[in-house]
Amino acid sequence: MRGPHNIWRLVRTGATLERTGAMNVVLDAFDAPPLLRFVAHALGKPFMWLGYKGDPTMPPATRALTALGPAYIKFGQVLSTRPDVVGDDLAQQLRVLQDKLPPFATDLARAEVEKELGLPLDEVFSEFSEPIAAASIAQVHHAQIRGTGEEVAVKVLRPNIERAFRKDIDAFYFAASIVEIFAPGARRLKPMDVIEHFDGVVRGELDLRLESSAASEFAANTKDDQGFQLPTVNWSLSARRVMTLGWADGVSLGDNDAIDAAGHDRNVLADRVMELFLSHALRDGFFHADMHQGNLKVAPNGDIVAYDFGIMGHIDEYTRRVYAEILFGFIRKDYKRVAEVHFEAGYVPADQDVDEFARALRAVGDPIFDVDAAGISMGRLLSYLFEVTERFGMETRTELILLQRTMVVVEGVARSLNPHINIWQVARPVVEDYIKQSIGPRAILSDLAKTAQVLARFGPRLPQIVESALLRQAADQDKPRPRSVGRVIWPALLGTIIGALAVIGVQLLT
Repeated sequence: MRGPHNIWRLVRTGATLERTGAMNVVLDAFDAPPLLRFVAHALGKPFMWLGYKGDPTMPPATRALTALGPAYIKFGQVLSTRPDVVGDDLAQQLRVLQDKLPPFATDLARAEVEKELGLPLDEVFSEFSEPIAAASIAQVHHAQIRGTGEEVAVKVLRPNIERAFRKDIDAFYFAASIVEIFAPGARRLKPMDVIEHFDGVVRGELDLRLESSAASEFAANTKDDQGFQLPTVNWSLSARRVMTLGWADGVSLGDNDAIDAAGHDRNVLADRVMELFLSHALRDGFFHADMHQGNLKVAPNGDIVAYDFGIMGHIDEYTRRVYAEILFGFIRKDYKRVAEVHFEAGYVPADQDVDEFARALRAVGDPIFDVDAAGISMGRLLSYLFEVTERFGMETRTELILLQRTMVVVEGVARSLNPHINIWQVARPVVEDYIKQSIGPRAILSDLAKTAQVLARFGPRLPQIVESALLRQAADQDKPRPRSVGRVIWPALLGTIIGALAVIGVQLLT
């Protein structure tokens, strides 16, 4: 329950931020007003001795969050995806936050597996190792299924982690309410919305059935992708607090020496990482949003293997088209078209000047394209783009922020494999292919076909729906009941007919 009892946790948090030197870093990142700074220091400085010391070798923010425990570590990771909230500098610092904690006892993990699966562990697994990785929410064990000998990775949530997170998230909500009271200017950062977003992310990660579902959907989308594979979810050995995946053999994508020793071509791998990410984001609208080296391996056959599906990104089809047109416009240096796309999508208010916006975009693109192509960062370009669009009144779009953050990470992975990679050269074929598939006559017919399907589904109810709407309008305007609804029904029926013709056209084209 949110309330004054959370003050103690906030005092401990403030004391730790002060003791580690992170208080001013955080306040500066949020551009906190004087009153909020006063309240924050009042909760921290007098009780500094109560704060956790943390690891002095870490930067202040990561040092404080790591010392405060799992919920704070996870909160820092989520905030690293929101540079629009915390600023680029702090987001970069949080991006390298170490999600590593001491593992809990294997006996507890074995008991948890038995409880969740409803079977003695020895009946299920012939081998069950000590923890091979431990993070803020769960840890992973290597195991072997009894009978088949199949090697698997078993992910187990930490004992009582739900209760611990619930308590800390309660305190976060309380802190957000204090910020809104004492710092009205900070409301533009939507602190309650940020905490609600974090709450939703954590709730998803605390139910491993949802992560299993995400892994399964991702596998279905990418089953035909060459040079890419995912460990298979074993649904019969997965539950709310336990997730079992096929074992991923290979070397870490962050170990260049091991990659070279295994005989893999790092230049090919660098291109493939970028191509795969863009394909998943544009083609599927469902992408791995945590594609750092720790979650990627190179299989013995050279395939890239991805795992850990706790953070996935979603982009709707319309946004994917807008995003692709923006990228394609920059690739061609067609800044006027990039500007028009922003206006057409409603990202920039209609009262702004499209030509002036196009000139602002040129100021973003030309300096970047004048340098060596290998040094051009797509992620940096999007970051600059967001700065410009903000000046022209564009509201923050969370899905694009996550996409931009993931692209920065993927670029980092690609450049660590091949420092001379030309990101735009690799991206162009993927973007062009998507443009051809999603924008043009075939796409228009496909859209009409989808519209026809919706109209056909609601066709029998259209007269009733339209008449009800007109009656409500008439009642609102204190007018007599309309005698006919034909003027509205006929356009709807005409739309159905056009849609049906579109379906026929699509079938003929395919």
